[in-house]
Amino acid sequence: MPATPTAPGPVFREVSVTDAGSLALLTAYFSDRQSSFPADQGAYRTTFPVAGDFLPPQGVFLLVGEPSGNPEQAWVGCGGIRRIGDTPAEGARYEVKHLWLQPGTRGRGWGRALLAELERRARLFGAAELVLDTNASLQAAGALYRSAGFEDCPPYNDNPNATNWYRKGLARS
Repeated sequence: MPATPTAPGPVFREVSVTDAGSLALLTAYFSDRQSSFPADQGAYRTTFPVAGDFLPPQGVFLLVGEPSGNPEQAWVGCGGIRRIGDTPAEGARYEVKHLWLQPGTRGRGWGRALLAELERRARLFGAAELVLDTNASLQAAGALYRSAGFEDCPPYNDNPNATNWYRKGLARS
């Protein structure tokens, strides 16, 4: 019996957070969060990322798109990592930031693929731990993070939009 063809996975493009594609996706992400942010938690506070925080080896920012080979293709998601310091015993701590896909792209496994790619790059930078924050209203995001091995942790920042904080130790090989 012939194998069932599988849809190709996403492609990633490393860019500056000030790139036009990055700004368009980040603006859509922040707009999406503002419109769906729980009213009982106040107003969503938008904070655009600082470009220097996402330059290798301190960090990286990626766009996500269809595998087309076209450098001007439409990008449908984004996410990044940035070094935020060191853990007391383990080493470099990196934070996952702004992982987002346009609504029409969700449900294809691309968020998981992006998270895995960010983790892979964090390991290449020497990360011992990945952390992230999210809001409980983003139930699918929380489920993704837990299924990818992230565990609840105490707050490591004072993000006014966050209600949940996660960590994942990255064992050295």
